[in-house]
Amino acid sequence: MRSLSLIGVCVLLALSACSGGTGAAGSTANTGRSGGRGSRGPVEVGVVVLATQRAAITAELPGRTVAVRVAQVRPQVSGIVQKRLFTEGSEVKAGQPLYELDPGTYLAARESAAATVGKTEAQLHTVQLRAERYKQLAAAGIISQQERDDVVASLAQAQADVGTAKAALRSAEVNLAYTHIVAPISGRIEVSNVTEGALVTANQTAELTTVQQLDPIFVDFTQSADELLRLRQQFTSGSLQRLGNNRAKVHVILGDGSLYPRAGVLEFTGVSVSSGTGAITLRASVPNPERLLLPGMYVRATLEQGISQAAILAPQRSVQRNPSGDAVAFVVDAAGKVQQRQLKIGGTVGDNWLVTAGLAAGDRLVVEGMQKIKEGDTVKVATSGGAPAGAK
Repeated sequence: MRSLSLIGVCVLLALSACSGGTGAAGSTANTGRSGGRGSRGPVEVGVVVLATQRAAITAELPGRTVAVRVAQVRPQVSGIVQKRLFTEGSEVKAGQPLYELDPGTYLAARESAAATVGKTEAQLHTVQLRAERYKQLAAAGIISQQERDDVVASLAQAQADVGTAKAALRSAEVNLAYTHIVAPISGRIEVSNVTEGALVTANQTAELTTVQQLDPIFVDFTQSADELLRLRQQFTSGSLQRLGNNRAKVHVILGDGSLYPRAGVLEFTGVSVSSGTGAITLRASVPNPERLLLPGMYVRATLEQGISQAAILAPQRSVQRNPSGDAVAFVVDAAGKVQQRQLKIGGTVGDNWLVTAGLAAGDRLVVEGMQKIKEGDTVKVATSGGAPAGAK
């Protein structure tokens, strides 16, 4: 009996010890989790406080270069090419000889026309003398008035014959001059499509060569008709100011991303909208003395469109795209909570987006730590800087 009592006491003591150990362990684990939550704290983000700025509004548009003048050189008379007088790919001046055709036939035609002029002038002289005599005889009543009228008509006919012969002579001289084919404009000449000995004909469809004027050079680019309409509405409302009386400047970005060193000016804006693309064509004139820009090159043109006196600029790194493709950004309200704003972007100004809707002056825009937050989070604000730079 005594031994059974001792065994029961031992069992009770063991159970008591196990119960006390488990309670201590559970208490320690709970304390550890509680301590973990308390040590975490709000996420720190960097913000900029937005303010309105004066900014030049620009648009970057795709375009292609086009020669100011293009002249396709074709013969105006038929003949055999005797000489080519230019170096392919060189600069030529207007009026510079390019080809010489065999002039033999046209020399003969000119000489024949000149002889005809001499013959008709001699006939005219004879008729003039006869007309003078008949005038005196008619005054004396020796000949009839009919004979007098016939001589006057013959004189007019002889004068007309002289005029016709002189016109034929001028035509022969022009055709002879056309055997010397000259450059119609100044510019850079392409390869020659014919060689010495080739037969060319007047009004042929194939050109002998092509001359293109490259300085200045045109840049044709397109802009959405909706965007152009929006700009005009902003000009009308006064939210956007025109650049003044001067034509808008255009800066060309080359295919490799580098900036072309010479600025151009906007020449004109088209008046019709393409039914296929809904865009309007614009044309700029760009200086090209080094011939760096060649016809047909793909470029991008940055066009200065106007001045905004109260622009809201957001750093590009602060703007993201949601699954629908809309531009969004985070702002921190006065209570330190994160709000997500959907934005409307009106273009770029330097390294910033021009925001036309969704942000206002005084908003605290998150520019650092966006990956660690979501809408509704409470955050700790660290000012990253003043208003975005980049406005002109």
